[in-house]
This record gives sequence, structure tokens and C-alpha cells, in this order.
Amino acid sequence: MLTVLVSTVAPANAAPTTKPTIVLVHGAFADSSGWRDVAATLRTQGYPVQTFDNPLRGPAHDSALLEEKLTTIPGPIVLVGHSYGGAVITNTHDPDVVANVYIAAFAPQRGEFVQGLLNPITYPGSRLLPPALQLKVVDDPTGPGGKNLDGYIARQYFHEIFAQDVSTATAADMYAHQKSAALSANLEPSGDPSWRKVPSWYLVSRQDRVIPPALQWFMASRAAPGRTSAIDAGHASLVSRPGPVTAVIVAAAQS
Repeated sequence: MLTVLVSTVAPANAAPTTKPTIVLVHGAFADSSGWRDVAATLRTQGYPVQTFDNPLRGPAHDSALLEEKLTTIPGPIVLVGHSYGGAVITNTHDPDVVANVYIAAFAPQRGEFVQGLLNPITYPGSRLLPPALQLKVVDDPTGPGGKNLDGYIARQYFHEIFAQDVSTATAADMYAHQKSAALSANLEPSGDPSWRKVPSWYLVSRQDRVIPPALQWFMASRAAPGRTSAIDAGHASLVSRPGPVTAVIVAAAQS
């Protein structure tokens, strides 16, 4: 009877395990819908998941809004950034963040900026250039005179550059959800990187046509040494390969 009593009481007295909340941050030329499959899988595994509607105005502005969001989330947090979203989580500092995860993302050092990292001489291969990359004037309360100059990927180039490894129908849906990004966001120097203090993971996309894989490896070597892996996928690996992307996020969350 004593054995039965002990085995029955022990689980009741055990401390509950709280899984961290996963906050998914999209990058330029996308919105939070790109995380749909990743978020669904994480939720089936018991993780609370939230997405951040990234304004794509600049690292300082966008990370400040993300920090505001994080103050409403109790308990530990894992931040996940794709593409420009990586620059945003790099500039986000919250004591509850226990891990950063970079998915084919920018992980700048202090003073670096997105356009400078995409130096075609040092890291050739990006196809995010005119005429694929086009500009338009948009209403923007954060810009001078309430306007800003935004960049976006033209329809006829979107599939082959941003997500060449998804179906035509999926690419069309992604294009329909595309959000333009302020041109100035690519020129704004980064602040102190959160990856200096927060354990970080990086998943490189070997077939990326936006951020050259060599540049991804370089940034990962600084931000996530010993926690970097790679996948045969295009830039939007979160859409084309949600399984492996989710696995990296879970690995960070379980650590």
C-alpha cells in the first residue's frame, strides 16, 4: 500500500512544466500568414504561439513595438525571425526571452545594416535587385511628411526569387499577402545585438536567392556558433519546409 501511495502522490507534487511562448516574426515581402503551418504544428505540440504583425519600418521602430507586445506575455519566450525579422529580434531586448531562432534571417552586429550586409562583392548571389525589386510611395505616419518609399517584389519575379520551391498556387497566395518594406529599413544601422546574451539558433537555406547562403553562414557563425544547421530550401523555408523549421524552433524551446 505504501508503494502505491508514493507512486500516486509523487506526480501530484511535481512542479508543472511551462512551455515557452513562441513568437513568430515575419520579414519583408510577407506577412504572418507565412507561419501558418509552423504555428499549427507548434500548437499541436502544446506550445503557446503568437505572431507579430511586423510593420517593416526599421529595426528600432519595429523592435520597440515587438518589445511592447512581449510585455503582455507571461513566462519565458522564444523569438523566431525570418529574413528582415531577424534584424528585428536582434534589436529586441526583453528579460523573458530565453532563445532566438533565425530562419534564413539577418543577424546584424552593432552598426551593420541590411543593405550593407547584402554586399554583392563580398557575398554575391542575391537576386533581390531591379527590375524584380520595385519601389512605390506609400502613406506612412513614421515617414517624412507622412509618406515613405517602400520596396516590393514584382509579381512576375516573386515565385522564382522569394519561394522557388513552392507550388504556383502557394506562391500566388504568398504574393497576395506581400507587405512592402520601407527602403530606409534596409539602411538603418543595427543596435546592440540580443544574440550577444541570448542563446541563438540559425537555420540556413542553401538555395536562398534573397540572402546568399554564404552570408547566412557568416552571420550564423557569430550569432549561433554550434547551433547552426542547414536545409535545401529557398528563402521562404518556413513555407516550403515547415517541418524542419519547426524542429529547430522546438530544439531551441526545449533547451
